[in-house]
Amino acid sequence: MTGDRPSGQTVIFAKMHGLGNDYVYVDGSQHPVADPAALARWVSDRHVGVGSDGLIMVDPVTPGVAADVRMRMFNADGSEGMMCGNGIRCVAKFAVDRGLCDRQPLRVETRRGVLDVHWRRGGHDGTVREATVDMGAPLLAAGRVPSAIPGVPPAGAVIDFTLPEGFWRASGAPSGWEDACGLDSRMTLVSMGNPHAVLWCRDVAKVPLAEVGPFLERHAWFPERVNAHFVQVLGPAEVRMRTWERGSGATQACGTGASAVCVAGVLTGRTASPLRAHLPGGELVLEWDGSDAGVRMTGPAVEVFEGTLDLGAQPAAGGKAGSKTQVKRRK
Repeated sequence: MTGDRPSGQTVIFAKMHGLGNDYVYVDGSQHPVADPAALARWVSDRHVGVGSDGLIMVDPVTPGVAADVRMRMFNADGSEGMMCGNGIRCVAKFAVDRGLCDRQPLRVETRRGVLDVHWRRGGHDGTVREATVDMGAPLLAAGRVPSAIPGVPPAGAVIDFTLPEGFWRASGAPSGWEDACGLDSRMTLVSMGNPHAVLWCRDVAKVPLAEVGPFLERHAWFPERVNAHFVQVLGPAEVRMRTWERGSGATQACGTGASAVCVAGVLTGRTASPLRAHLPGGELVLEWDGSDAGVRMTGPAVEVFEGTLDLGAQPAAGGKAGSKTQVKRRK
């Protein structure tokens, strides 16, 4: 998709969210997209686009893969992610509500592999309202996260790793923030198909996320960048967390991140399973028994509206254009 597409050529989309983690969804079988990265950057723009944390393509499955639909997730900056926990619940809603497939569980092909999504209908209209996803087993080896921390072998796990003194000095955050929020100096890394850094504090509201989030995301230790999560323990089965997502910034929720927090809590003995995670956009329930089994995540899936995109309004590379969207149906 480039800016030279003629005006009048349209793509039908749905705006959906899981706990405020919002994406634009397109049925790739009906509307193939040649450059989803460029389309993601455009539609994510909250001034000249639709406004979202990214784009999710619901595509036909790769030949030979035993799945029902394929999910491709693109961040607001156009980078392609491995998986999105909030997004995959909405993929199930998109597929079932539109009659693409109603298998139970729905098998979704992702870059993390094929994941099972158990969906549940609710409300007066009988549409899908909630889903439980088997997020797959966590990956803990430093080389698979991936991370490259001096002194940590690729096969070693990074669990309650003590950050060096002065680690945050170059972040640009206000001095004294670590004491203000009661930051624990230890970090745990977990991959849920995408990389997560989990840190703990007494008061997550006092974390200067706008400064420390991008600093950690792009730190030299993380060759593919990292999602940063700051977590406050409310009880053995309850946490509050804030997230800085690579490629998207501060988001209302992160399903893979909440899954990583559940794993980190069990591994370090801070929390138990099942775990209720309070995110800015709402609550998720996570379960992990500490074995090689997958993490189970349960949460809502919401459609906000359906509309059309005029591809002629898409800006050329480096340029700007006005977005022409039409809302057709509100859920």
